[in-house]
Amino acid sequence: MEHYLAEQYREGLQAFGQLMPEALRAYNEFTSQCFSSGELSSKHKHLQALAISLYSGNEHCIVYHLEAALNDGVSKKEIAETVAVAGAFGGGTTLSHGVILINGVMEEKQGTIQ
Repeated sequence: MEHYLAEQYREGLQAFGQLMPEALRAYNEFTSQCFSSGELSSKHKHLQALAISLYSGNEHCIVYHLEAALNDGVSKKEIAETVAVAGAFGGGTTLSHGVILINGVMEEKQGTIQ
């Protein structure tokens, strides 16, 4: 089940795509390339994006990249370490997003996390 923030993001992209289909196509193509496995796995790229999203306070992207990392088999410990690194840069605000929002999403997805 998708978290409501990830669903809102997808719905927003669809609405944007109605107005700007070529821009959305180019964006989707670009991000698909960015997050495909290369020297870094897709999972590690989503963990990087999760840390950046935590630092910038972007709740929609926090959930989106957390869900993508979970789909790639991320462990609870990998998520916790990502939250810690982001918190080292962003302090309390970043850490609060990490421990509150991420915990909520993970509780919803109980049983899917190692």
